[in-house]
Amino acid sequence: MKISDGELRRIRLGPSEDDDDEGLFLLRVFFTAADPEAVIARAREVLGCVLERVDSWPPDEEWPKILPSWFVERFAPELTPPAPAPIFDPAARAAAWLQMWQSATPVEETAPDKTDEAEEADEGPGSLSDWLFHFDPSEEEGGGDRSWWWWDAGIDALGTGWIDVATPRLPFGTEALYRLIEASGGANPGY
Repeated sequence: MKISDGELRRIRLGPSEDDDDEGLFLLRVFFTAADPEAVIARAREVLGCVLERVDSWPPDEEWPKILPSWFVERFAPELTPPAPAPIFDPAARAAAWLQMWQSATPVEETAPDKTDEAEEADEGPGSLSDWLFHFDPSEEEGGGDRSWWWWDAGIDALGTGWIDVATPRLPFGTEALYRLIEASGGANPGY
């Protein structure tokens, strides 16, 4: 049995006796929330919408119409691709770089590249298409390589919920799962 078989059913109804977890790690991911039951319901709603469309994957621009608006609003706006950079004469570019490098002070030569710092500081919530990439079966190393599958969910105590996931290996990629929990209203996801 493929690990993904029955995932949509498990999201809606929970695991059954027919589910085979042999060779898999079942991990419990905890989160906090004022209403953990609502977080689980929202996560089920979103993941169900996505998994229903795996066999006929919509284009990126269709997803905001498919997914609940509250979920879409929790992501950064999609970036439009920048205009192509002007084409420069390679010799002129090399000469300009050499002049800049020769005029740099020793401190400037060892300073980190400011563009790298700006990219790291701009992590933010990410875009919806970045999140959907993890599920997209048409993307190389995207959905075809998702490393977790919904198994079960519930509430432990007041303010604490959990989602059980099945994975064939440890560690596993948690980015899409944690983002789903956070966008659904949960906080501090971890296992």
